[in-house]
Amino acid sequence: MSTHDQGHESVVERTSAPQDRPRTVLDVRSLGPPAPLANTLERLADLPDEAVLLQRNDRAPQFLYPKLEDRGYTYETLETDAEVVTVIWRE
Repeated sequence: MSTHDQGHESVVERTSAPQDRPRTVLDVRSLGPPAPLANTLERLADLPDEAVLLQRNDRAPQFLYPKLEDRGYTYETLETDAEVVTVIWRE
C-alpha cells in the first residue's frame, strides 16, 4: 500500500522523518470526524515500526497529536496549497 509521488516525497524531505524507510500514504480528506483519527491509529497499529505514515488531510489533526505522543510516535505537519500532510514515524 505504499504510494510514492513527487508531492509526498517533497513533503517528507522537508521534515525530520527518516528518508530511507518505507512510506505509506493514508488519505482521510473526504472523511468526517472521528474517522480520520480512528483510521490513522488503526493504520499505525498495522504498520511495522520502521514505516513512515503520511496522513493527507484537509485540516491539521489536532486531536491526533496527543494520541500519537501517548503511543511514542514523532510527527510533523506541513500545510501545502491543496492539503495538510502529517508525517508520522517512530524514532
